[in-house]
Amino acid sequence: MSDKREKSSDNEMTFFEHIDALRPHLVRGFSALFIIMIVAFVAKKFIIDMVLMGPQSPDFPTNRWLCDFSYAVFGDNRVCINQMKFNMVNTALAGQFNLHMQVALATAIAVAVPYLLWEIWRFVVPALTEHERRKSRMFVLYVSLCFFAGLCFGYFLIAPLSVSFFAGYQASPEITNMIDVRSYLSTVLSVSIACAVVFQLPLLVYFLARMGLITASFLRRYRRHALILLCIISAIITPPDIFSLLLVVIPLYGLYECSILLAGRVERQKAREEAAENVAGPAA
Repeated sequence: MSDKREKSSDNEMTFFEHIDALRPHLVRGFSALFIIMIVAFVAKKFIIDMVLMGPQSPDFPTNRWLCDFSYAVFGDNRVCINQMKFNMVNTALAGQFNLHMQVALATAIAVAVPYLLWEIWRFVVPALTEHERRKSRMFVLYVSLCFFAGLCFGYFLIAPLSVSFFAGYQASPEITNMIDVRSYLSTVLSVSIACAVVFQLPLLVYFLARMGLITASFLRRYRRHALILLCIISAIITPPDIFSLLLVVIPLYGLYECSILLAGRVERQKAREEAAENVAGPAA
């Protein structure tokens, strides 16, 4: 398959040849997803009862840590969250089965991210130059690390804060909350996956800097604007208190600062490469 793709520049592959080369990667990727999905479907007690239901439990690490911190610092429970588990309901006949399938699929996608990225890289790499291959060799590792770091950040911090706020919020004392299990699980999954996507910011900045579309000076110039935007986003997804806001905005702003450093490093690398080409040009 690789031999088929490694053609000379004079013999470019046709559209159907690209499809033929892509097919085995798609087959392996979907096979991996299917196998992991079956395992996740069977392991429903662990995935649903322990993992996804965890953020609303008083024994969840974040809930327990915040409560211990609250009593140690303030002497009361002002920042304790999710101290009482709430009951959830299902309102559709096939609701629990459909929910089970969706959770298994979401779990399979999250777990299979490194392998899927590796298959994508294997498909693309024959078309790259030797220099581009060396530069992209760590692509799968870096994207996977950022993805799982964001996933853990969303699951262990944003999810319990969001659950605490929305479950305890009352527009009127006359209204009783009957929380649909689909609504709860979609909240946990959506905020976790959203954070996993947000944590790709440094890599996005890296590629934009490599293409010359963004610079470190541009990011520094709009640092205050970025901080305000991050505060607004954090205020939307967290309970209305300064402590929860700081818990979220500090790591996000740290990502922005890492992006500035990364953009500066890319600019220096590009400058060295251009200088080396200029030196090699006259010598040639």
